[in-house]
Amino acid sequence: MTSSSPSHTTQFCVRRLKVLADTTRLDILRILMQEPKHVGELEMLLEIEQSLLSHHLQVLRREGFVRSTRDGKAVLYHLSPEFRTDSGEAIDLGCCLLSFFDEN
Repeated sequence: MTSSSPSHTTQFCVRRLKVLADTTRLDILRILMQEPKHVGELEMLLEIEQSLLSHHLQVLRREGFVRSTRDGKAVLYHLSPEFRTDSGEAIDLGCCLLSFFDEN
């Protein structure tokens, strides 16, 4: 079986979508689509405890969705470039595009 077979593509897509099957992780990506954020900023915006936020960021980092860089004593998180689209209005999962709509 080649890496571009339909079965491989489906498994690839399912794995990525499983990571995103969590409202907090989706919220993190929605925020990071706009601009990089420090952990403290994410914590305030999401109104969750730092330990829970760290867990979700770890999952997203492990799967390559986000990257982190040191910014002095703080850590700055941003959406990985390979997931960015030219428009900046969607996340390219490699198997489909994920976009967010205003809830208003």
